[in-house]
Amino acid sequence: MITVSVKPLFIAIFTLSLFLAIVLLSPSSPFSSTPSNKQTGKSDIWGVKRLVEWRPCKWWTHGPRIALPAESNGYIRVDCYGGLNQMRRDFCDGIGIARLLNATLVMPKFEAAAYWNESSGFADVFDVDYFIQQMDGFIKVVKELPPEVALKEPFRVDCSKRKGQFDYIESVLPSLLKYQFISITPAMSQRRDRYPLHAKAALCQACYGALRLTRSLEQKAAELLEAIPKPFLSLHLRFEPDMVAYSQCEYQGLSPASKDAIEAARGDRKPWTGELARIWRKRGKCPLTPNETAFIFQALSIPTNTNIYLAAGDGLMEIEGLKSIYTNVVTKSELLSGEDFLNMHGNTKAALDYYVSINSDFYVATFFGNMDKMVAAMRAYKGLHNTVFLSRRAYAELTSKGLDGKELKQALWLAHKEDFAMGRGSALPDCFCDFKS
Repeated sequence: MITVSVKPLFIAIFTLSLFLAIVLLSPSSPFSSTPSNKQTGKSDIWGVKRLVEWRPCKWWTHGPRIALPAESNGYIRVDCYGGLNQMRRDFCDGIGIARLLNATLVMPKFEAAAYWNESSGFADVFDVDYFIQQMDGFIKVVKELPPEVALKEPFRVDCSKRKGQFDYIESVLPSLLKYQFISITPAMSQRRDRYPLHAKAALCQACYGALRLTRSLEQKAAELLEAIPKPFLSLHLRFEPDMVAYSQCEYQGLSPASKDAIEAARGDRKPWTGELARIWRKRGKCPLTPNETAFIFQALSIPTNTNIYLAAGDGLMEIEGLKSIYTNVVTKSELLSGEDFLNMHGNTKAALDYYVSINSDFYVATFFGNMDKMVAAMRAYKGLHNTVFLSRRAYAELTSKGLDGKELKQALWLAHKEDFAMGRGSALPDCFCDFKS
């Protein structure tokens, strides 16, 4: 008769079961469904295992370049409007268009906008010589036009309000060939998927490989980065009066000062009411308040003593809703001094936030605007993947179901854990490809 010792077998089974339990319940596992906190000893959202990561596509970074044609079809200047990152986006799009049309690129025109308290041009923010050097082989670029062309005003081609499957070859190339010097504002809804790879590569190289801040601005940004306590999280929080007014959302419990500021910014944009307001909010159209942001941070088990750099402009409302819980919040105006900083405005201040955000240990955005898309993509380009976009839709849908407290935090953890694991929103798809980890 063969005898089997029960005790060793029991120990082996118990050990294996314990190992499987640890693997399945670990926050780094895609099967984990419990939010982490100090009481349970589990990590924050950054401990979730990434299943998909975005990296620059090889057809852009390592693919063969198609030689530039010997003769150009003319000159294109990109006219850029709005804030720094909107202008950056339009400029990158314009470079893809110029390459598509075999045009020579002229330095862009940045709008001098009183609304943005802005008068700086492209050369005040970006290193022109570095840009031209890095674009060599991707597109022809000139600092100045030939004398016979410089005397003429460019023929204006405004594509910004065009919709649908807008085609630049059909709609813009004839004007370029006729006038030889045109200025364009790219279409918001352009079909980049229809670009040949050499045009897309020019766009990608411009956005992520060629745009570097001027030496003086980069030095100031590096000084700011050095002054921030490490490690730190950069938070792009959008809750300014104009943002709330534009969203057409209403909020309960705001201070009288915030209500007055929003009302002054509304103009003709009246807030939605009744069922329309509920539908609008559930679609994720309402900006998160600082208080809601702090609540989601807690749901993601981000420690309340985290060093947070607030990447935001002037006029942010209700900020005490965040600072009362997350006490280590710093801003650029608190860390920088001197006349050179005091003279900064608009684009140059936004450039500081951009630089700090792409170099931060963690990046969180409460919106998915131009800056957020650019920062997330640039972080992916640099191999920094600790980036999260807070889900306004998930928060609105879950609260509309009556969830609150621990139940709401659990549901928010699950929603953001899946987004983070799958790399959703972590890079623009035009220049990046997903890699399974």
